[in-house]
Amino acid sequence: MHAGLLRLLVSFLISAATGVLCTGAETRTIVFFGDSLTAGYGLAEPGEDAYPALVQKKIASANLPWRVINAGLSGETTAGGLRRVDWILRQPADIFVLALGANDGLRGIPPGVSQQNLEQILERVRTRHPAAILVVAGMQIPREMGSDFSAAFGRMFPDVATKFDAPLIPFLLEGVGGRPEFNNGDGIHPNPAGHTIVAENVWKVLRPLL
Repeated sequence: MHAGLLRLLVSFLISAATGVLCTGAETRTIVFFGDSLTAGYGLAEPGEDAYPALVQKKIASANLPWRVINAGLSGETTAGGLRRVDWILRQPADIFVLALGANDGLRGIPPGVSQQNLEQILERVRTRHPAAILVVAGMQIPREMGSDFSAAFGRMFPDVATKFDAPLIPFLLEGVGGRPEFNNGDGIHPNPAGHTIVAENVWKVLRPLL
């Protein structure tokens, strides 16, 4: 089974199990489009512990008619996301959370190139789903990559959000990045406790939109 279809099936099962499919209300869709941070790389149970799944649980607790699709792919860059987004957009997307860019930064890709890719991704979302609410998740990279580079990298996320009038999650890994107790052994990918914090970072911005 294609990995994307498998994630879609898991999302449906979680929605049914947690009671998100509320009677009498049309269930709408939140798509989290990201990389390994979204996919839950390194987790034993990403379908349960990755931050999109934890957001789904928050939605269920609030008895809101929304379902979450985890469209994260480990290793994804903004260029890869641009190639992949049309396939993802074949399904509904009432809210589209763009959480790409971290791998670009780690690979030293010029922020101007990454920003152009992010903007093209959001343009395609708007073309396919004009009524979708766009959300941009900001990222940061270590200053060891160079102060000018890291500053330009950090600026591109609010710039993209402003251009598309999209709510901004200032830093997806706020409270998690650089803290060993909230990351796996690689020091990059959050552990279950880290994903709990990431879910809170996302929920602060997402909840008013629901």
